[in-house]
Amino acid sequence: MMTDPIADLLTRVRNGNSIGAKTVSMPGSRVKVGVAQILKEEGFVDSYEVTPGTPTSTLTIRLKYGPDGEKVIRKLERISKPGRRVYSPAHAIPTVLRGLGVYILSTNQGVLSDRTARKLNAGGEILCKVY
Repeated sequence: MMTDPIADLLTRVRNGNSIGAKTVSMPGSRVKVGVAQILKEEGFVDSYEVTPGTPTSTLTIRLKYGPDGEKVIRKLERISKPGRRVYSPAHAIPTVLRGLGVYILSTNQGVLSDRTARKLNAGGEILCKVY
């Protein structure tokens, strides 16, 4: 049994990125699809696809690389963990590398990037940091 599915998602993407894989697959969930959507919107991954199945759906993320094969994702870091949850109000959400990276938050309005959460004045649990 997996105790931290978000850490599993980040580890699979990190490992796929480090070996230069084109895609990574994992069991899907609403939160994982939300994180994949934010990664796509922010330009860190090419695309994602959810394939329905039994007992769970499969989430496939297509990783993105530069023209010479350089990695777009330099670092993926889990912030809030099962043993230590990290929450932030909207006005106190930090920035990553002066806006070059992104924090992904789980809010009452869904999974949002730090910029969107500040715009909507929605605080929540900081899931991870990507740059």
